[in-house]
Amino acid sequence: MAPRSHFSKPTWPKDTELVSLEFVLRAVADCELYAQYTIALHAWFLQQIQTFDPELSAYLHDGESEKPFALTGLNGEFVAHSRTLQLARDRVYRWRVNGLSAVAVAGLATWLKQPPPEMVIKDTPLHIQGIQVALPATTYQQLRPEDIATAPKEMSLTFTSPTSFRRRGHHLPLPWPRNVFHSYLRRWNLFSGQVVPQDEFLDWVDDHVIIQRHQLQSVKVAAGKRGSVTGFTGAITYGLDRKAQAHGEFYPLFFTLGRLAPYCGTGHKTTFGLGETVAGWQGEQNLVAVPSAQALLAERIEELTVLFREQRKRTGGDRAQNIAENWATVVARRELGDSLQEIATDLGLPYETAKTYSKLARRALREKDEG
Repeated sequence: MAPRSHFSKPTWPKDTELVSLEFVLRAVADCELYAQYTIALHAWFLQQIQTFDPELSAYLHDGESEKPFALTGLNGEFVAHSRTLQLARDRVYRWRVNGLSAVAVAGLATWLKQPPPEMVIKDTPLHIQGIQVALPATTYQQLRPEDIATAPKEMSLTFTSPTSFRRRGHHLPLPWPRNVFHSYLRRWNLFSGQVVPQDEFLDWVDDHVIIQRHQLQSVKVAAGKRGSVTGFTGAITYGLDRKAQAHGEFYPLFFTLGRLAPYCGTGHKTTFGLGETVAGWQGEQNLVAVPSAQALLAERIEELTVLFREQRKRTGGDRAQNIAENWATVVARRELGDSLQEIATDLGLPYETAKTYSKLARRALREKDEG
């Protein structure tokens, strides 16, 4: 049984629409996490909400095209190992969950009235030592600058975990201004109640936002339920040209969305640990290192996806890509020792379907070798 936790429970005003919570965790024993553990972390969070509000849990899972929450991966020191992620007994790890709407934030408040004593990722327990507000509880209206005349003419952001966008069926591993601010605007328009014309604002971004400096590196990671993601980490500074201020609405919105970024994250798969973003220009020591097991898994999934997609090139389209990613994920994770049942659960597939995918993928690999 996990030790009982004794810590102050965070609170915030009832009108709060945005909040970031940090969980301080301690590994109770030396243990292993499989490379795609953020899937289980995502599931654990939704199961926690389901215990007191099944409708809210279903909404968080299925409700909007953009989810009203964001989750990070575990931040802490992993013991070096190529095949799995090793957590060391008594070492401290940190994890954040961010609420992006009044409904989601109210659900977090209800949950934390009786916070769980531990987090369990599959069979791996982590004792919860504390929960604290990591970013101020606020509203969308309060994100707006009070005095835009004195606002700086530039903005720096640091992408601390791998970040990427989807563009024409591929990953875009660059913080191009239009893509970055599009990702923030989508959340703003869904959850703020203050809808902004999307195309007009993004055209303004194209015309007036410039990249002043950057320090970026590309990285491949296995994230979400299937496939791999090619993303980037690092810092960037955006500036505005002299004509930007002429648009009375979009000029302040630029800074407002920059303030939203640390809450909502950047790009896609932000509910699976990608796109974690902090304000300002941060050094490399603040970047979340991708453990070798995750990098190796991502490389193998990418390699297999290309192979399976080429074998199915006659069918083409999204369906062929999805099938190739599923097959690749099943094979790559089986090679790392994950059970077929675990893989099926993570992919949201019936066990027999995952078993069929495994057989078909293995047959395809044999045909390649024989050919």
